[in-house]
Amino acid sequence: MEYEAVIGLETHIQLNTQTKIFCTCKADSWFDPPNTNICPVCTGMPGVLPVLNKRVVEKGAVLAQAMHADLKPVSFFDRKNYFYPDLPKGYQISQYDQSLAKGGYMDVPQADGSLRRVTIWKLHLEEDAGKTKNDPFTGSRLIDFNRCGVPLVEMVTGPDLRSPDEAANYLTRLRQLLRWLGVSEADMEKGHLRCDANVSVRRKGETILNTKTEIKNVNSIEAVRAAIQKEIERQVREYENGGSIQSWTLEWDEDTQTLKKMRSKETEADYRYFREPDLLPVYLTEDWREAILRDMPELPLARRARFMAEYGLPEYDAELLTAEKSLSDYFETAVRAYAGDPKRVSNWLMNDVMRMLNEGGNTAADLALTPAYLADLIRLVDSGTVNTNTAKSLLEKVNRTGKSPAQLVQEEGLAKVSDESAIRAVVEQILAESPAETAAYRAGKVGLMGWFVGQVMKKMQGKADAPKARALLEELLK
Repeated sequence: MEYEAVIGLETHIQLNTQTKIFCTCKADSWFDPPNTNICPVCTGMPGVLPVLNKRVVEKGAVLAQAMHADLKPVSFFDRKNYFYPDLPKGYQISQYDQSLAKGGYMDVPQADGSLRRVTIWKLHLEEDAGKTKNDPFTGSRLIDFNRCGVPLVEMVTGPDLRSPDEAANYLTRLRQLLRWLGVSEADMEKGHLRCDANVSVRRKGETILNTKTEIKNVNSIEAVRAAIQKEIERQVREYENGGSIQSWTLEWDEDTQTLKKMRSKETEADYRYFREPDLLPVYLTEDWREAILRDMPELPLARRARFMAEYGLPEYDAELLTAEKSLSDYFETAVRAYAGDPKRVSNWLMNDVMRMLNEGGNTAADLALTPAYLADLIRLVDSGTVNTNTAKSLLEKVNRTGKSPAQLVQEEGLAKVSDESAIRAVVEQILAESPAETAAYRAGKVGLMGWFVGQVMKKMQGKADAPKARALLEELLK
């Protein structure tokens, strides 16, 4: 019997505001000591009143627009009631039936070139709870309230994904989008992006939705992929053995790569939602909405398609150059400054500039090697002023000093040597100093030509015209 998976993802996205959603405490406290970024509001002391952070609404609206959701002019906050040690109020302020946005979707490219449309069932604002952890020395359960009140967008997809790979691909694209929009750092290891997976299986060709389980405690995209795969295999075994699936909440153990039951899954009725009496409705007026969305950037997939159509880039290049917004902006600015073949700029970016970025752990926006400087450097190669090796060494120097490529070429005497007599003199010297290699080449070991060219370049400090050096070597080695 052939089965297929039915997967939906619930993501909690930490918005990168400076302060929390209902108070002025610092929002991102990953590196701070426990219980140092708290106040009476976010710890639920009696008599306090929450005040909504305007930036939370604005960042949530930008994300909703990017997800093609329907932004609502009026939305409300509600109380979601449950008792857990990391929730000091005994309820979470969230949105339920009248949230900031409704509907939406994300088109996710697949490996075969097709698009998988992932629908959005819920998109709402809420506050985060605290976190608990075990003390390995005492065996006690410790509570850190720093995260209480951190602003979140909870986003729930429809049951549209059909494999662990599709789920991982969706999360990768979502993380890219969040960083592109500048609404979240989306670092799963720091809890900026958290994901729960709802998983069920059914016979291939069926349209029913069977009982699902929910997987929690996954803190990387690869962990999501692995946990879903394990649960699919478990459910198939249960059905094949004549068993049934129970609606459990499962916990993923990263160390053992196994799932274990946490509890029976709650239903929405268990939370006893009702309107938050201490907060007014959110009125997203037309003027405010227009101001929020005025600077909405071109989205990654749209820019990828445009790079292929407008600049004639292969899909591989366009995909790589739109993986991160600052790199995409850098490329486009450099292309305009170069006013030549865009593919030439793409090659330099992908082969050399990105290596420099990876080694330094920076983004393109951090470079002192500006797009205009990169365009200047490529033109120096095109004109024959410097050779490619010299230009590559200049990348680091320009970035380190902030000086223009032309200035460094002049100061360090890096211009390419094309004078044939000067190169011939060096070639003759190398042949005279290398009788064994010369004899071996003349005896048929033609692979030594690369070694000879390298010796010429070394002797001339990388400034020799390499094609001329090779031609002279071939002439004299005959």
